[in-house]
Amino acid sequence: MSGHSKWNNIKHKKEKSDAAKAKIFTKIGKEMAVAIKAGGPDPNNNSKLRDLIAKAKANNVPNDNIQRTIKKFTDNSDINYEEIVYEGYGPSGVAIIVETSTDNRNRTAGNIRAWFSKYGGNMGQNGCVGYLFEEKGVITIIDEDEELDEDKVMEDALECGAEDILSDDGEYTIYTAPADLDTVRDAIIAAGYKIDTADLAKVPSTYVTLESAEDVENMEKMLDKFNEDDDVNAVYHNWDA
Repeated sequence: MSGHSKWNNIKHKKEKSDAAKAKIFTKIGKEMAVAIKAGGPDPNNNSKLRDLIAKAKANNVPNDNIQRTIKKFTDNSDINYEEIVYEGYGPSGVAIIVETSTDNRNRTAGNIRAWFSKYGGNMGQNGCVGYLFEEKGVITIIDEDEELDEDKVMEDALECGAEDILSDDGEYTIYTAPADLDTVRDAIIAAGYKIDTADLAKVPSTYVTLESAEDVENMEKMLDKFNEDDDVNAVYHNWDA
């Protein structure tokens, strides 16, 4: 890995807040809606839905919430979401990928384009920055009380099948091959660790440093606007914040 502990999706540090936790499940809920539409509401006969239920549980979503979401999208089969990815550039050429799930692509495209333009960037064609990112499984462990032994965590994560692990201010970021995410996640939980999040993410291969205060401010505001948009699931960027 590059040595950076920030894989830089929309979470930043905000994912530690209740609001950001709720956004994680909003994303999973939309994915469930797509899975139910394609394969039905029974996880025993719908492997995609079964994987999403496991993903929700791994992200500490209560089972009651999961069941309510399944019932909601089963009873309201007219709710349709499509997943659309937008790519573009932020201030000073920062590469940005925005993943969305939407029931109105015109609304979503208009909002995303507006946030790019307003804060010194521009939305580009699909593929314009995607080659700068590699998909990885990313698992986070938050050690707010600094009770964990760093060497032990790293040793255990590697034994569980992780490709790499980085530590930064009580936050452990564990990287896996995409296909190994579920297996490594389950092994880490079985080893006695409480994980904070587990998901696929796009990790940048190179980073851009913003030199001016104006660029930093615009980048922060742009990311905040993406974060506030209910249609946005995740944002990945290569800003070396």
